[in-house]
Amino acid sequence: MKISEQWLREWVNPEVSRPALVAQLSMAGLEVDAVTPVAPAFDGVVVAEVQTLERHPDADKLVVCRVDAGTGHLLQIVCGAPNVVAGMKVPCAMVGAVLPGDLRIRKSKLRGVESHGMLCSARELGLSEDHTGLLALPAAAPVGVAVRDYLGLDDHVIEVDLTPNRGDCLSVHGVAREVAALNRCALAAPPVAAVAATIADTFPVLVEAAADCPRYAGRVVRGVDAGAATPLWLQERLRRAGLRSLGPLVDVTNYVMLELGQPMHAFDLGRLEGGIVVRHSRAGETLELLNGSVLDLAAGELLIADGQGPLALAGIMGGVASGCTDTTRDVFLESAFFAPRPLAGRARRYGLHTDSSHRFERGVDPALQVPALERATQLLLDIAGGSAGPLTEITSAGELPQATVVTLRQARIQRLLGIDIPPAETADLLERLGMSVDSVADGWRVTPPSWRFDVAIEEDLIEEIGRVRGYDRLPLHRPLSRFAIAPIPETRITLDRLRAILVDRGYQEAITYSFVDPAFQAALDPATAPVALANPISAELAVMRTSLWPGLLKALDHNRKRQQGRVRLFESGLRFVQTDAALLQDRRIGGVACGTAEPEQWGVPARAVDFFDVKGDVEALLAASGCGDAVRFVAAAHPALHPGQGARIEWEGELIGWMGQLHPAVEKALDLDGPIYLFELALDAVTDARLPRFTELSRFPAIRRDLAILLAEDVAATAVVECIRTYGGEWLRDVQLFDVYRGKGIDRGLKSLALGLILQDFSRTLTDPDVDDVISRIVAGLSSRFGASLRA
Repeated sequence: MKISEQWLREWVNPEVSRPALVAQLSMAGLEVDAVTPVAPAFDGVVVAEVQTLERHPDADKLVVCRVDAGTGHLLQIVCGAPNVVAGMKVPCAMVGAVLPGDLRIRKSKLRGVESHGMLCSARELGLSEDHTGLLALPAAAPVGVAVRDYLGLDDHVIEVDLTPNRGDCLSVHGVAREVAALNRCALAAPPVAAVAATIADTFPVLVEAAADCPRYAGRVVRGVDAGAATPLWLQERLRRAGLRSLGPLVDVTNYVMLELGQPMHAFDLGRLEGGIVVRHSRAGETLELLNGSVLDLAAGELLIADGQGPLALAGIMGGVASGCTDTTRDVFLESAFFAPRPLAGRARRYGLHTDSSHRFERGVDPALQVPALERATQLLLDIAGGSAGPLTEITSAGELPQATVVTLRQARIQRLLGIDIPPAETADLLERLGMSVDSVADGWRVTPPSWRFDVAIEEDLIEEIGRVRGYDRLPLHRPLSRFAIAPIPETRITLDRLRAILVDRGYQEAITYSFVDPAFQAALDPATAPVALANPISAELAVMRTSLWPGLLKALDHNRKRQQGRVRLFESGLRFVQTDAALLQDRRIGGVACGTAEPEQWGVPARAVDFFDVKGDVEALLAASGCGDAVRFVAAAHPALHPGQGARIEWEGELIGWMGQLHPAVEKALDLDGPIYLFELALDAVTDARLPRFTELSRFPAIRRDLAILLAEDVAATAVVECIRTYGGEWLRDVQLFDVYRGKGIDRGLKSLALGLILQDFSRTLTDPDVDDVISRIVAGLSSRFGASLRA
């Protein structure tokens, strides 16, 4: 929510500085994200009037203007704006002025004609990106006055990040109420008077869905001028709130929404038939929205309709068929209360998020509809003219939110806040928040105002007391508790240690959402149906992850698109898999890598990361537990992994994870730039460790023998090593694979493995016959099991 400080101080103006006001709001729970100037710095720009103009003698697109800038004489200024006309008021940068971007205005010649200044567009003043013509000022703008002063540009926008329960503060009025309560000062709300009807015209309204729309108000206004110019002051307030001016009919409804917090809509009366009907959609109905999208409506959606069909998705967005245009002359203004619960999630279901849906989902004051309609009607009549008809209101009192009377106990305040607040101060504080307070024996009976629908229980009131009185004024108490040191068994590897291993190997930790894009999820794990969220944050975060890979790949893509060529990310967290019995929440640790194998340097030639680099990272994790020798990497197919470059990770025959290169088809479908390598492991399998124990060291020398064997291409090196250990006997201490060769001298379908065998005994020095006997057994075993032979 963006609020102009000037606008806010028109409602309530405490004697506090801007930094103090911002600190007050943040400490009161209305966290301020940013405070930014409404316009960049510039000076020397004044209001000027174009008196006369004539064509430039040597340029078809330039004119020579005589401009009154309040200096006592007319200035000659050459201008190329297409909208410049005699008599208009415009910003004029005088000679010596400094514009945004440190542009200094000097006396110059344009095609041989002297120019003493510059007439400015909105973009040249940094007010918007509009550069189609000069910024036209109102005819009443006083000549010679500084534009900064006239437009009130020495203002700041306060951006407030509200929690979902504080929908009452999604307006200037709402924030002003808070500031007034915090500072014990008066609220100067603009008067809202009932607009007297000057015509008798009405438009029929039928509310069929009273539970979802307990209050609906509307009014006919005829003879409006849709082409009238929105006043500059109103355009500026919209701009400072982050909205564009779209003409008086839309601007008025947007302004009232920002000012009072009530979303509204204007229908073109000439395009309506029969009457307004507030109802639920029927299967098969469609609606083209103002943004151009066409919705295939599910049954049960709340609609505003007429005799022809749907007109608007209630509380979210209007439709093209009834939208106002430049030719609109008669309008029907709508101001309604839509219940928050039925609207929750409906906008996101269709990939929408609007200012209206943002407010209605959080809750709008159910007493605000008629005052907002009166305010909008008066503004519309003042700006675009016309004649207003009588107000139509349909209310289902039984369906409106009912005020909840909450009992507040003095003793409970002291227990939760740790401070004894005088009763008179408590009552005064709650009354400043608009609450009705009645004293009872041990406390108060409190009735929240209509706009505070988030106050329902005693603890809500105590929270209000704490935040408005000031969290910094609450006493500090050290908790009295007994602490026990949790045991850390040696057979358990901590997650911090695993994180440190990956960080040491060049990875950075990522924390991603547990809910992911359904398209990413389906591409990476098509066989598992993910758990869908009932009310997702957005359509791109609609299902729970069944793997860490979707979030990691999103994070990798984000970094790659920001010129990060070498990316190493890891994450630990839960995956969510629905089984027949329950929702399985499984702890995992995973990673993703792409780019070069090593950071750029002069000592090592650059090469791309490959399967074995990432396999080494996984083995480092497994080695921390001391159980790495029980883990096997088994070639296998996975829908997300490249055929031939994917492996199951098994521990004592049980699947504990996967690793490999991302499948090229998946890479293309997700619009990623590869090659990309991934891994994921069950965290419990990695954190189970072998208890360290001492192994005796031999005093006798070790002997190494190297073997080069030929065998079939499809035989895994791990299987060869296991076979050697089987036949090597008690003297075999270690086996090291130090070379794999394919090529010249090796038949097709075969490969050569070179292995170093370390043999040692604890009681004596081994002799050559001893070693030869072991090597013979090993060669015979390899031959019988794999058909291997010694390479000549």
